[in-house]
Parts: sequence; C-alpha cells; structure tokens
Amino acid sequence: MASTSTTPNETMEEPTEEESALETARRQLQHAADHLNIDQHIVERLKHPKKVQEVTVPVERENGDVEVYTGYRAQHDSVRGPFKGGLRYHPEVTREECVGLGMWMTWKCAVMDIPFGGAKGGIAVNPKDLTADEKEQLTRRFTDEIRSVIGPTKDIPAPDMGTDPQTMAWLMDAYSIQEGETIPGVVTGKPPIVGGSKGRDGAPGRSVAIIAREAIDYYDKDIMETDVAVQGYGSVASNAARLLDDWGATVVAVSDVNGGVYDANGLDTHAIPSHHEEPEAVMDHEAPKTVSNEELLELDVDVVIPAAIGNVLTADNANDISAEIIIEGANGPTTTAASEIFAERDIPVIPDILANAGGVTVSYFEWLQDINRRSWSLERVNDELEKEMLAAWSDVREEFDTRDVTWRDAAYIVALSRIAEAHEIRGLWP
Repeated sequence: MASTSTTPNETMEEPTEEESALETARRQLQHAADHLNIDQHIVERLKHPKKVQEVTVPVERENGDVEVYTGYRAQHDSVRGPFKGGLRYHPEVTREECVGLGMWMTWKCAVMDIPFGGAKGGIAVNPKDLTADEKEQLTRRFTDEIRSVIGPTKDIPAPDMGTDPQTMAWLMDAYSIQEGETIPGVVTGKPPIVGGSKGRDGAPGRSVAIIAREAIDYYDKDIMETDVAVQGYGSVASNAARLLDDWGATVVAVSDVNGGVYDANGLDTHAIPSHHEEPEAVMDHEAPKTVSNEELLELDVDVVIPAAIGNVLTADNANDISAEIIIEGANGPTTTAASEIFAERDIPVIPDILANAGGVTVSYFEWLQDINRRSWSLERVNDELEKEMLAAWSDVREEFDTRDVTWRDAAYIVALSRIAEAHEIRGLWP
C-alpha cells in the first residue's frame, strides 16, 4: 500500500478546508491554465458565470401555511453548446454553490467532448420535509419561474441531490404545458416512458467503475486481486460497487449516512440494498465488522472511491489514507489541501469530472433520443457510454503521460484546451 508521509508542510499547517465549490473550481481552473498558453482574458471570463437566475418559489403547504423558498439556476458557459446541469433540492443550496458546480459541469462536458456548456440549479429546501404533492407543486412553480432561461436548445436540467426522474417528469410537463406542446428534450433523467433514456440512472456509477477498471490496469494491477472500499451506497456508489464486484474486484466496504460494513473477504454487493432500493439499509447487512464513514476512507485497500458527498478528503485525513488509488465518485470529495498532500505522496486521484461523467454523457444520449424521437436499447446506451468513457480516458491519460501533472490537472488541461479554442474561434462580441 502507499506509504504515509508524516512530514508537516505548509498546506497542512494552514489548510483552507471550508472552501466553497466556487473557490475550488476557480483554483482548479487557474492551475490548469498555468500549464497552457491560453489568453488570460479567456481564463478570467471562465471564472464567472454568464448568468444566474434567482427566484422565489411560494408553496401552499397541506396545513394551509404558505412557505417561500429561494431557487437558483446558474449558467456558466455555453460556447460549445446549450447549458447542461443538475437540479438539486437541499437546505444548503446557495447561489455560490450553484455557480461553482456549474463551472464543474462546463469542464465535465468539455473533457467528455460533449456539445454542452455547464449549469447548475437548485432550491434551498429539505425535500424530506415535503409531501409528494408539495414537492410536485414546488417543482411546477419553480419551472414556471425559470421557464424563460431553460429549453432544449438553451439549458437542459437533470436530476441531482434531492431530485429524481419523477421530479424531471413534473418539470417537463409544466414546461410543455406552458409551451403548448410536449417537449421531452427540456430535461434529461426522466422516466423512459416519457422520453427518458434507459441506463441513465446507473450511468454515473457505471462510468466510475469503467474508469476505476482502467486506472487499475494502468497501474499494472490485476482487478481480480484488487480490494476496493466505496464510501456511499446511493445510485453512484451502488452501481460502481456492483459492477466492480461483477468484474472480479473484491469490494470490502460500503457505507451510507449511518456508517459502513466491512468484510476483508469481500461483500456481496448485490445483497445490500442501495439507498434507492431501501434508504439507509447498509448497516442492516450482516458483516464481520462495522466502520464509520471516516474509518472507511482510511482502510488498507488498493482503491478507495468516495462516492457520497463533497469535502471528505481533507488535510486532516489525507496523510491517513492507505489506498494506492483514489477514484472520485462524488462531486468535489477532495479539498485543494488534500489534493496537494496526495500529490506529494504520489497517490493518484482520478478526478470527478472524468470518473462520474457517465451521467451527463447518457443525458446527452437522452437529449439526442428526444430530438430524434427514437429510443435506444439499454445495450446500445451502455456500449456508447463505454466508448465515450474510454475515449475521454485516453485523452486525459495522454496529457498525464506527456506532462508532469496530476490526473486532475490532465483532465482540466483537456477540458480547458477545448473551451479556450472554442472561445478563440467564436471571438468576443460586439
């Protein structure tokens, strides 16, 4: 396993652990730009969103009270195509978070060479506090408030934290009613019966597994002899864990919000319900040992996949990570300070904008299916996703092999090169 450095450094002494998604995105942008001969004016433009829509969303609760929520849609860059990004319902949704996550979507679409730009949106609400009818009312009212800035050729939302295919169906219906025609291409991540794509739900986890498999092979490891720990067991984590299990890896630990289960001989990942199948059921699975989410990250394994929430790998625990490879399943699980420590320790971190890009890739497939009014088989979706992920992996690997950079820098270099070239070609108007 990777050795642990105990040498103190400046990053550890003065960590910036509470950095926002926007601060992280801007640091990563500048870091990649430093490796390229790019007009600094383009870099400066990319540090800011093109537009942020902020709206109020009143909802009459079932008890008769009226609650007013705040919603956002941050549109970062559309030089390569319509804006694309998730819509999350969470109490801590803020304007700054949406801008930062929208920037990440720009890089993710570019590294995958998908003709979209980045966006992100959300409502500051705890969806668990809402009934199904209240959530529908919230979604339909929010859709009407942002209707002027979304559309199949403008901005295409998708599910994210606290939203799901049903949410997207409500959004599509509300938008279509106001437009006077059925327009399935306004959102992706819908149920297949109303224009969604087969394989969309499992796509982010599938891409994490594909990239993990390629990274294991790159570092001359045998997947049949590889131990994997996965933090989380939602859609991304469970699909990644089950695929790696099917491909021969030994998945020794998984977790949910309450903690994790560990078996050195390997867990039966298909016997553990995902969060979608049975919320918070991981700890009910019989296993030789239980671990906290913090302990899971520090297990002595070959590969660790943080696939739950952001900012879980920090300066406080970076020197305690024993895994030889880190695959980012969640968005932004590694802080800047931790990234620097991993670079010093020569622990490769395969970044989220590559690893979990299966979601936006299959969303692109869904968008194409909606435009053409012709659905694809699950086999075709998975085959096309495999091709796209391997192509992106090859592009990033080439930069990694050519330059003295981290995997994250390599991914950003690929993305930024494409975005900057598009800006240069299109120019600045007027």
